[in-house]
Amino acid sequence: MAANQRRLGEGLGQDMRVLFTTWAWPSHLYPLVPPAWALRAAGHGVLVASQPGLLSEIVRTGLPAASVGHDVDAVEMVRGYLLPSETVQGGAAPRTGKGPRAMQMFLAHAESMADDLVALARQWRPDLVVSEPTAFAGPVAAAAVGVPSARLLYGTDLMLRARPLLPELLAPLAARYGVTELDPFGVATIDPLPVSLQVPADYRRLPVRYVPYNGPGPRPAPLPDHDRPRVCVTWGHTMAKLDPARFLAGQVLAALHGTGVELVAAVSADQRPLLGALPPDVRVVVDTPLDHVLPHCDLVVAHGGAGTVLTSLHHGLPLLMLPQLPDHAGHAARVVAAGAGEVLARDDATPEAIRDEVDRLLKDGPERAAARRLQQEMHRQPTPAALAAGLETLVRQLS
Repeated sequence: MAANQRRLGEGLGQDMRVLFTTWAWPSHLYPLVPPAWALRAAGHGVLVASQPGLLSEIVRTGLPAASVGHDVDAVEMVRGYLLPSETVQGGAAPRTGKGPRAMQMFLAHAESMADDLVALARQWRPDLVVSEPTAFAGPVAAAAVGVPSARLLYGTDLMLRARPLLPELLAPLAARYGVTELDPFGVATIDPLPVSLQVPADYRRLPVRYVPYNGPGPRPAPLPDHDRPRVCVTWGHTMAKLDPARFLAGQVLAALHGTGVELVAAVSADQRPLLGALPPDVRVVVDTPLDHVLPHCDLVVAHGGAGTVLTSLHHGLPLLMLPQLPDHAGHAARVVAAGAGEVLARDDATPEAIRDEVDRLLKDGPERAAARRLQQEMHRQPTPAALAAGLETLVRQLS
């Protein structure tokens, strides 16, 4: 730590260096971007490292990027976690028994990245390593070079239940670099969730305001004022990659057409053909960050991904969610428990059920009030700029 102490004590130029890392999944990268830019704007050195498959996406954020390790076939692995069609009830995610398999996937990513990430850390000499919660190469590399690590959540802390399993799971990998004791949760957890969506935990929590970053893209022409309820249908980036049959946006649009609501579909260029033929009055926005679309909408119908959920709540919008992966079910369940939305299982999502739930959620009822309450909670959280200052203080205290 001595070299890092000398650099931090100089007080000139880049006061601190922070290495961010994630495996190659865009939705895991995006939450890192606002805090990383806040640190960079404060004069600190920032570097974002991931597998080669994510390098171009990191470059598009404008942040310094590094490629480490090799790509793992994450799509094929994630396909194995698709949920059977069952209802999420009682505000809790269904227990699928797939946790250990997910841990093996996260371990495969860590093993693919660790050698290069440790070498990068030894060369670049960060003062802190910040990882999204499933990127275990981050805390391993931090321990290998003797600097603290922290997690930055991208949604509900679904790793908390797996915490007892992680030291044993990662012990052989850590031992490769002479690390005998490893806490994968690090010295702190940076949490962008509003308090009502957080899970109880005994770790040091650093709250931060959620600032939407849904990828780069142009701001669209403003949607016109509307005298009918406007519903945004969006399905993230994951489901279409796993199985086009699980990309349900087109089915939802078909169910809602003719009900008197105005429909907006927010999709990527690759997803556009999956929507099929649409009525001319359905507005389709392509490759537009969701944050640019939702200020003009009244309700979101989606898959339950963390970025979609938090961006919707950032704009005070309730959600109807049709989750098909365990993490989507977990995020959706927290929203339901907070009263800000509803869930339909795939088999329950008949056109009639979708129409009934959308009609109910568009009314000025308890879900809309709960979404606005969560929005207020989110806006009261410390800004990324305040987090940057807090991280510098934390690192100084630990040096």
